[in-house]
Amino acid sequence: MKFSKPIIYLISDGTITVQNFSQKSVKFLQIVEFAVEFKIPLIQFREKSLPAKFVFELTAQAVQLTKNSKTKILINDRADIALAAKANGVHLTSNSVSAKIIRQNFPKDFIIGVSAHSLENALKAKNDGADFATFSPIFASPNKGTPVGLESLKTVCEKIKPFPIIALGGIDETNYDEVLQIADGFAAIRFLNNAENLRKLKDENLFINCRR
Repeated sequence: MKFSKPIIYLISDGTITVQNFSQKSVKFLQIVEFAVEFKIPLIQFREKSLPAKFVFELTAQAVQLTKNSKTKILINDRADIALAAKANGVHLTSNSVSAKIIRQNFPKDFIIGVSAHSLENALKAKNDGADFATFSPIFASPNKGTPVGLESLKTVCEKIKPFPIIALGGIDETNYDEVLQIADGFAAIRFLNNAENLRKLKDENLFINCRR
């Protein structure tokens, strides 16, 4: 998978539950529509409180919204659901099946992202056949541990290039410029789950579609 830069990676906010599914799923699908309109390359559906049935259902709906667009849908951890719902790929955590196993057993064009918190993690993702890795947390972010900072991000990017590294953690309108001077892109939850923020970034011509 080859990406144009910067790679903008929208991650769902993780607040959808069985109890609020009707209301929150509508909000998520609206964000997906905005992502398509504003040409965001990647969306990760990351809703750990949802049972598999609901993850599949909402993913399938999101995939329909992104059909014939450049926006790709990835599912957190569950490669099986991603494949069944015809999503574009999976984002793997430290507790997931390895990228190597996914690469060996899933379609060749299946996108694989991996969470990395060290240079060793990022190198493993590259060697296992992942398409990119997120590196985090760059800045302070709720429940994400001690931030690694821009210098660590720079070290990882320099040692692993041209493998794509997407910065994650506490990234917003105050700091994404300096992040993009180092990394191939950035991911965000709070900042990107906001239609007005997406519109402003589009007006600045930041979003560039990913390409195969």
